[in-house]
Amino acid sequence: MTSPPQPDTIWRLRTALYPSFALLAAIQLDLFTPLSDGPGTVEQVAEALGVDSDKLRPLMYILVETGLLAVEGERFSNSPEANHYLVKGNSSYMGAGYEAFAEGFWNPLWKSAESIRTGSAQAKLDYSAMSKKELEAHYHSFHSQTLITGRRFLAEYDFSSSRRLIDVAGGTGGVAIAIAQACPHLRATVVDLPTVTPITQRLVEEAGVADRVDVVAADVVNGTLEGSFDVAIVSKFIPVISRDDARRALKNVAQAMEPGGTIYLDDIGTLDDSRLSPSVPLLQNLWFINVFDQGQARTEQERRAWLADAGFENIVRKTFPNGDSTIVARKPE
Repeated sequence: MTSPPQPDTIWRLRTALYPSFALLAAIQLDLFTPLSDGPGTVEQVAEALGVDSDKLRPLMYILVETGLLAVEGERFSNSPEANHYLVKGNSSYMGAGYEAFAEGFWNPLWKSAESIRTGSAQAKLDYSAMSKKELEAHYHSFHSQTLITGRRFLAEYDFSSSRRLIDVAGGTGGVAIAIAQACPHLRATVVDLPTVTPITQRLVEEAGVADRVDVVAADVVNGTLEGSFDVAIVSKFIPVISRDDARRALKNVAQAMEPGGTIYLDDIGTLDDSRLSPSVPLLQNLWFINVFDQGQARTEQERRAWLADAGFENIVRKTFPNGDSTIVARKPE
């Protein structure tokens, strides 16, 4: 008689979220900041945070298991990653973005079966229906991440000969801000909807680059883009719109680009043509189907077809360890 299979996968998935919730609790408590000056015991960290040490202890050992903390004897210390990204006050702090992610990304997942059953997003993210306060909170929550994306562009690509850059559907303008700060010869334009651009303008001014970063209200999908640019960055926009809108948007971008100009299509939502990898966009599609009626992670083949249809050529894709992909293409001379 053949033995039944063990429910190993089911048990593993049942507990898979524990580390994620542990990190959320640590961020909410600001656990990593007291350890930024050096190792400390559970009691020392609890005293700094004003919390119960007996309740804190299990959390800290879970974080050791994740690799975000290390422990030697009774003294805990931050990992280099935690020290860089999870200590409040650092310009690279990602804690606020993680909290926003937890609220905005985890809650919709409860609706997955109903979204699939009805064919309509049941936790729809409708930017047009958001109040001014909600929009500001939404965009501020991931501004630090857009700055990090801009710095990754600087590390991976050469903008030394670029003169005019357009950040398409740029949101907070973080990508353009980071590149403009590092490239004083370059002038950038951030384009987004008129409900978003006042937020963008304030962040550009706060970054001290308002003299070289313009903020323009425009409909990237249904309108036209004014100006002429030799570089275009389209970051995290394509997965939130439909196939037809993506095709129209890329054609509009192409019309605003100079011959020989370069477009960078940067997404967390680019799948291999097998649809089985990379893991991050594969899994994140469960969120996309709950919050957008038509947006979701698309394949590399689809993106290549849209770019070619818009007149771009020399299309090359690069995938990064965090799951992001950048597809680079050029407009013919």
